[in-house]
Amino acid sequence: MLRSAVFGALAGLVGGLVFGVVMALVGFLPTVAAIVRTDSPVVGFAIHMVFAGIIGVIFGILVARQRELLFWGLTYGVLWWFMGPLTLLPLLLGRPVTWDVAAAQALLPSLFGHLVYGAVTAGVLMLLHENRPSRREGTGPALIRGAAFGFVGWVLVAVTISPLLDGRGLEWTPPAVRTAIAWLPPFLLCGAGVALSFSWLSSLSRAVLSDDVRQVRSRRLAGGKVISLWHGVLAGLAGGVIFTGVMVAVGFLPVVASLVGARSAVTGLVLHLLISQVVGVTYAVFFRRRSFDAASGIGWGVSYGFLWWVLGNLTLLPLLLGSSPQWTSAALALSFPSLVGHLAYGAVLGLVYQRLEQRVSPWHLTRSEAVAARSAARQEQTLSAAPALWSLITCVALLIPVLVA
Repeated sequence: MLRSAVFGALAGLVGGLVFGVVMALVGFLPTVAAIVRTDSPVVGFAIHMVFAGIIGVIFGILVARQRELLFWGLTYGVLWWFMGPLTLLPLLLGRPVTWDVAAAQALLPSLFGHLVYGAVTAGVLMLLHENRPSRREGTGPALIRGAAFGFVGWVLVAVTISPLLDGRGLEWTPPAVRTAIAWLPPFLLCGAGVALSFSWLSSLSRAVLSDDVRQVRSRRLAGGKVISLWHGVLAGLAGGVIFTGVMVAVGFLPVVASLVGARSAVTGLVLHLLISQVVGVTYAVFFRRRSFDAASGIGWGVSYGFLWWVLGNLTLLPLLLGSSPQWTSAALALSFPSLVGHLAYGAVLGLVYQRLEQRVSPWHLTRSEAVAARSAARQEQTLSAAPALWSLITCVALLIPVLVA
């Protein structure tokens, strides 16, 4: 633990140094200095570095056993944006805490700075830690990882590098972010698509080039693919029923019905439930045997629901209705109720699918062996980036109103 704390402190100081440069550029250091009743940027930088080192120590201890740190760092950065500028800083300055969209928008530069801090701190820790092998994660988790990389690419390219190349400087202001938000959906879809392609190509190369047939035989013995698809149908239907409440509340069922040239809410409901089951089947294909408890089921499900909000509601639905993808800030703001519905759909989908899958053990394993195997896989997944991916995607979804309002 001492070694992890020391490494965390060093990584936190390096991340704080980079973050401090950003804070100097956006003029935030005097606000930090106000904690000790001064407005000196030098004092503000010193206080900021102390906090960066302390937070780095905590991060180093928390991720001491983790195999992948980048997404843990990004998630940690977002967490400290909520805890720091939005919560602790106002309290230290003797002000009331304001958890509203306006206050969060005013602190958007700090949000991106915290993401930079988390990424740099995680990167330094990766250099200090010994190499740790990671397990093959499968197509579904790779899909979510790709979407997370898409978000990172959007922050790096559309929000940061593009304004710098245009000579506008570091534009992390709300108006600039609202302009750049139109690039967020394509970045998310591009990241997910690239990850999906690499996952398929990797599986194909193993199938073609590998001479060891034992793993293939083991997967065949496990069986259950047809049952898994039926589980996807049932889980998708359950999620669709929950999603229906949101669609009824916002009057969206006639829009769904217009896909087949109708305007009836009943037609829209039937079509919506059919689509929900199709999406459930794709979830079963991508995430089969990737959720080992309720938390992982909900985590993957919510992340998949968010991805389908981008792919379905913002992209495919407008295209099928003869329009263009709705990727503007205004369109994203209007689609927020649908985002809530997709997140609820994904949570129910992932949870129900995990519970159904858990009831079916491979025929060559006893019940106790299946429980032991599931427990070992759950522990292995906890040490991977999976929980950080769920958390980061959820944070991105929750930040949509802040980014577009």
